[in-house]
Amino acid sequence: MTTASIHIEDAARRLADVRDRIAKSAQVAGRDPQAITLIAISKTHGAEAIRPLIEAGQRHFGENKVQEAQAKWPMLRERTPDCTLHLVGQLQSNKAKEAVELFDVIHSLDRPSLLTALAKAMDATGKRVPCFLQVNIGAEEQKGGCPIADTPALLTEARRADVPVIGLMCVPPADVEAAPYFALLAKMARDNGLDELSMGMSGDFETAIMLGATYVRVGSALFGARE
Repeated sequence: MTTASIHIEDAARRLADVRDRIAKSAQVAGRDPQAITLIAISKTHGAEAIRPLIEAGQRHFGENKVQEAQAKWPMLRERTPDCTLHLVGQLQSNKAKEAVELFDVIHSLDRPSLLTALAKAMDATGKRVPCFLQVNIGAEEQKGGCPIADTPALLTEARRADVPVIGLMCVPPADVEAAPYFALLAKMARDNGLDELSMGMSGDFETAIMLGATYVRVGSALFGARE
């Protein structure tokens, strides 16, 4: 067995395990597993680590930085053009046009200045990229995200600017029970007429699914622990 086939076999095993956990959580919650999209968080991982997951059938991938994604995804997409690329990290306004050109979904719309930059970029490119409005669900100063109280106003601005917001995204505070934060985000989405929820990572995606997540962002469970 070649080294490449060992990598593909390992990736397939990890992917099957995560998909099985998603299916079981959905079943317990009385949900259809097909309604939950698994995003493999490939930030900091090179093409050689990503390809085995593509070979195993994974098609949704998440990156934190525009520049890092630009360095590897055009080449990866040449071979597998049906991959969907999600921007899950904070986005600087001056990178909005590059993000709109490269990514298929943006999960980190969180402030009026970024909204203005994205609207301008989408108008210039003629490409309307679906966005999640990121909420600072734990009111943490060090984290990005729109304050909870400001979320309805930012959503109204986005709709006025024809920037398609399809749902809400959050990263709960670390080292505490995530469930209350996921439940709050789900309530906010319902209150604002939004169907999609981007929430849950390797350590808590099963809880997120129980509380309505439609997109889960999984890194270490698919790629292994970071060095």
